[in-house]
Amino acid sequence: MDAPKRYHSVQLDKSRCKGCTNCLMHCPTEAIRVRDGRAHIIAERCIDCGECIRICDYHAKVAVTDKFDTIKAFRYAIALPAPSLYGQFRNLQSVQPVLSALKKIGFDDVFEVARGADIVSRAIAQKLREPNLPRPLISSACPAVVRLIQVRFPDLIPHIVDVRQPMEVAAMIARTEFCKKHNCEPADVGVFFITPCPAKMTAIRSPIGQQKSCVDGAISMMEIYGLLRPYISQNAEDVEAEATSYGIGWAASSGEAKAVCPDNSLVVDGIENCSRVLEEIENNKLSDLVFFEGNACTGGCVGGPLTFENNYVAKNAIRKLVDNARQQRPERPAQSVPASMMTKYPLYMDAPILPNSAIQLDSDITVALDKMERINQILQDLPGYDCGSCGSPTCRTFAEDIVCGYCNEMFCIHKLKDRLKVMAQQMVELAQMKRE
Repeated sequence: MDAPKRYHSVQLDKSRCKGCTNCLMHCPTEAIRVRDGRAHIIAERCIDCGECIRICDYHAKVAVTDKFDTIKAFRYAIALPAPSLYGQFRNLQSVQPVLSALKKIGFDDVFEVARGADIVSRAIAQKLREPNLPRPLISSACPAVVRLIQVRFPDLIPHIVDVRQPMEVAAMIARTEFCKKHNCEPADVGVFFITPCPAKMTAIRSPIGQQKSCVDGAISMMEIYGLLRPYISQNAEDVEAEATSYGIGWAASSGEAKAVCPDNSLVVDGIENCSRVLEEIENNKLSDLVFFEGNACTGGCVGGPLTFENNYVAKNAIRKLVDNARQQRPERPAQSVPASMMTKYPLYMDAPILPNSAIQLDSDITVALDKMERINQILQDLPGYDCGSCGSPTCRTFAEDIVCGYCNEMFCIHKLKDRLKVMAQQMVELAQMKRE
């Protein structure tokens, strides 16, 4: 039986690709190859982190998200603004102007994902009190980091906390409350996340840890910014903000850890930095940690590739909003998240997170071992420069590609150079023999 086709928001625009190796050398899962002068994305390895979008000078990598007009497919539409959306607008004193503007551009209702983050914060804090769970517990909030673990660190999957993402929790509650208030059917209501990154779009189409996403679509923050800008007003009073400062703080790195409040946590942003720390955790070098918050984007979600504002400016804007918002911990009296909320909605994952088996050389272990031996033999004969000029990111991946039949040794310019030297010498010797 064929494996289900993976959905990916990150896609390649071949007409813009120049065949440089910039994306090749920055992909954290070695999912990109350059062949015939064009980049190719290996779908099974891609985690939709958006790093290639960020560093491509030719804008050949794009994120496919839902267009704003998609909301018209439903009788009612609810906006789920990621907390990082607030950071796109300078000099805000509160989040109300953004919530109000979302209704003015066509949404029937708005539900803060920051409110979902408050609920998730309490659920994770509750999990941390369970003594038998592996340490450190790893945040499940960033889908790119979770997919990175699936691909490169499958032994750490049991460490991932099995609490749904704030986006999913917010979607569940938003649809339920709206249907109850307006006496309508759930199928009539479309719930749309305003996303700062392609990984969230992929998480909706190919959910992690749950059978089906509660979100109907994701609209790029870059697209929604231009629509919202004319309607931003500091005098917006028609929408009440309910999230605490801790929920809003999830927009930037360390916001989740502060909200969860473990005794010993570590916060890392940037996908390469996350990779290095996850390797340390896998090697049991950070066993004293209680909680690990990993963000694929520098600065957290405010640094997503689909955001408009500079991530440092956005992070500063979030800091000001946090200072002005309710300074109330989700789990403390008077509680912003009552204990009843922990059982009122299914906050925990209903499907296992599985390793990504795409990197297996072969389903037959004997054949896979033979291929591994051939890879090691080829690797010994390669220069070890990891220069990427062959179209593979490293010499090891180049050896794998040779064994899998995707290329041959002459793709390596250093091997080709050596071969040409030999051929040139042979031609000289042949010419001398003819003269004699």
